[in-house]
Amino acid sequence: MKIIGTMRTMGRGGANATKGIGMFLLSAIGGIFSAVTLGIIAIAISIGGVLWMYGRDLPNYEQLAQYTPPTISRIYSGEGRLMDEFARERRLFVPAEDIPTLVKEAFISAEDKNFYLHAGYDPIGMISAAVDAARGERLRGASTITQQVMKNFLLSSDRSAERKVKEIILASRIEETLSKEDILELYLNEIFLGQNSYGVAAAAQTYFNKTLADLTLEEAAYLAILPKAPSDYHPVREAERAIERRNYVLGEMFDNGYITRAEMQEAQMKPLLTVQSGHYPPFRASLPARDYFTDEIRRQLTRDFGAEAFFTQGFNIRATIDAKMQSVAATALRRALEKFDRNGGIWRGTGETIPVEILDDEVAWRTALEAADVARDIDLGNPWLPAVVLNVGDQSMTLGAEGVEGTIEVPRADIEWIRGSFTDNFEPGQVVHVRKLTDDATGDLIRWSLRQVPEVQGGFMAMDVNTGRVLAMQGGFSYQYSLFNRATQATRQPGSSFKPFVYASALDSGYQPNTIIVDAPIEVDQGNGEIWRPKNASNRYYGPSPLRTGIERSRNLMTVRLAQDVGMNVVASYAERFGVYDDMEELLANALGSQETTLYKMVSAYAMFANGGERVEPTLVDRIQDRYGRTVFKHDQRSCSDCEQFATLSEGFGPRIVSNRERVMDPITAYQLTSMMTGVVERGTASRTVNLPVPIAGKTGTTNDSKDVWFIGFSSTIVAGCYIGYDRPRRLGQGASGGGTCGPVFQEFMEEAIKEYGGGPFEVPDGGYFVNIDRFTGARLPDDASGDDVVAEYFRIGDDPFVGLGSTVIDGGFALAGDLPLFGRGEGDDSDGTVAPPSSEVQTSTGRKVVVPGRASFGSLSSGGLY
Repeated sequence: MKIIGTMRTMGRGGANATKGIGMFLLSAIGGIFSAVTLGIIAIAISIGGVLWMYGRDLPNYEQLAQYTPPTISRIYSGEGRLMDEFARERRLFVPAEDIPTLVKEAFISAEDKNFYLHAGYDPIGMISAAVDAARGERLRGASTITQQVMKNFLLSSDRSAERKVKEIILASRIEETLSKEDILELYLNEIFLGQNSYGVAAAAQTYFNKTLADLTLEEAAYLAILPKAPSDYHPVREAERAIERRNYVLGEMFDNGYITRAEMQEAQMKPLLTVQSGHYPPFRASLPARDYFTDEIRRQLTRDFGAEAFFTQGFNIRATIDAKMQSVAATALRRALEKFDRNGGIWRGTGETIPVEILDDEVAWRTALEAADVARDIDLGNPWLPAVVLNVGDQSMTLGAEGVEGTIEVPRADIEWIRGSFTDNFEPGQVVHVRKLTDDATGDLIRWSLRQVPEVQGGFMAMDVNTGRVLAMQGGFSYQYSLFNRATQATRQPGSSFKPFVYASALDSGYQPNTIIVDAPIEVDQGNGEIWRPKNASNRYYGPSPLRTGIERSRNLMTVRLAQDVGMNVVASYAERFGVYDDMEELLANALGSQETTLYKMVSAYAMFANGGERVEPTLVDRIQDRYGRTVFKHDQRSCSDCEQFATLSEGFGPRIVSNRERVMDPITAYQLTSMMTGVVERGTASRTVNLPVPIAGKTGTTNDSKDVWFIGFSSTIVAGCYIGYDRPRRLGQGASGGGTCGPVFQEFMEEAIKEYGGGPFEVPDGGYFVNIDRFTGARLPDDASGDDVVAEYFRIGDDPFVGLGSTVIDGGFALAGDLPLFGRGEGDDSDGTVAPPSSEVQTSTGRKVVVPGRASFGSLSSGGLY
């Protein structure tokens, strides 16, 4: 019984013990659960607090929906040929739908294989990266593509927990605002991929000179390895490392099911061929070398739109340039500058040298020559190539030229234009320019010839007289040698090429083409105790002469008297109205072109003479479109009144273009002045160098001491101008003149321009009539008079050219002295100082031919007949 009782007692104790253990376990589990729950709550509260704290002042992520990344502004010719690019960041924006699937898959495999699955951040990826770090493996990031977009667009790149938290918050939010494709579009267009390339399209062009659509599998995989550290995978310096990483990405693409095993293996066996390794030509090589024209567009548009907009807004710019005429202009100016330079006989070279010690090592000197800072954009007959002098002899010189195998020889005969011998001027190691002299008919090499960039410089510009479209612009001998644009930036004295504005102001003030002006000495008190005594270029005096003669023969004394009579305030207002000056000083010396201006302004002003007196604004740009194709600038504001009915117009009739241009001078005045400047070309200071198959008007200009020489001329369609001088003004030397030095440049250019754009008689405006005039005396001649001295002048209806100002003698208060040496009819006075033979026979107003003496005297002048 006791035993049974004891056993019962023990049973109850065991049950109680078991119950106690159970209660303890339940209590422990409950405690753990409570602790875990409280921990989770605490963590959640902590995370919530962190998210709340860091999520308060985050950037506005919604702006990414309207994001427009900085892109390249591009300049195209009128034919749509890409000419130049300008950008701070080399980026070509491509919409997501135009990015090939292959490219997307490569970047997703390399950067974020769960991109289409996660909600902006990838917890599994984070844990995996943390585990790898704990194992001592390479520390790698766990940012998703969405997080990288947030970092690149809205946050900094610092490595901190705070930035990471903000990145995750923004990533989760943007996933609710934008689609996956929109996020991928932002990423693939923004990411930096090295070599100043932003976005996959620019990188494809930079590394492979291809469009995205043309990329191969291995090329797409290479681009995908670049986002983390482009310099670590340079295709030349780090080629082995780059191939290894590329092949890893290809493996990831296979694992993700984007490509087959065979495709992966084939791509992994391919070498890494890039632009940088020399296997593809660089994209830039397909573009023309940057020149004065496109650089001037950059200069003007950064002024008008701002540098930030020009370099980032992806403008598509349609230039006015005519590529053929630009080439002709460059060649014509270069030819004249080189000819002038060679006449001096001085060799200056490039100033660059290569160490003599490496000349025996062809690889070494070729590498050094490639790095030499010399112009490589000169083509005159044949391209000019940089070369290094290897050996100098008495009768020949041995050189190594860039891009030419072996060595070349230059014979002694080639440097006959240089003062001194080979040994006087050359030594091994000098870097020079050479070009091939070839047979024009066969192209066979005659010999190699030494060349040098001239010290004298100049500018040339041509434009359409009706639209203002600049067709050609050359700002110097070589853009790579000197970026300074002498057509637009060089302010120089225009000299006698300014005189037409003096004569225009006179003609509009009632003077006539046959108004007589005395060509004789004049003194001007400058108000400071100094007396100004201007002279003609020939240092001769010619007595009373018609207004026309003053401009044809570029008479300084006549021009000063005319400006004094008209008033320099009137002359200045004309110069400012035509845009030659913003503020012209009212000094008599400025009537002879002593105040500085630019070739760009002068050519633009002459265009208004050519088109009958209507304002025309010069432009290098026809149209500008933004990245969306919207036109933000259009130069031509004229309207076409019949274009919509073009198909119904009668045969022989075209649509009418209606101009709303401002009139800056009377059309009859414009025609009278054009007629006078036609005389400059036909028998005046440009007659020896300008001879074209259509009527040409123009004016030469040569400043004091021949420091600057000009010629500006025009047909009925094209106006063109040339300026030549040293950048630091000094005498050009004896014989330099506007007609003789710049005239040939104009002639060479216009020969081709007329073939392209035509030309014809200048349009005669309504409201006038012609009268035959003796060009030496201004006297009226019969309607049927003919001869070299007969000129048909155009007068306004209602004006009698032989009364009023038309019959006035403008003498400036000067009384002719009996002993004044005057040169008579036909004794020329070109601006270069040469004198034409005197005329021995002229035709009077009655048709009678008489012989006149070669020199006029006071007695012959006072006896009548000149008036």
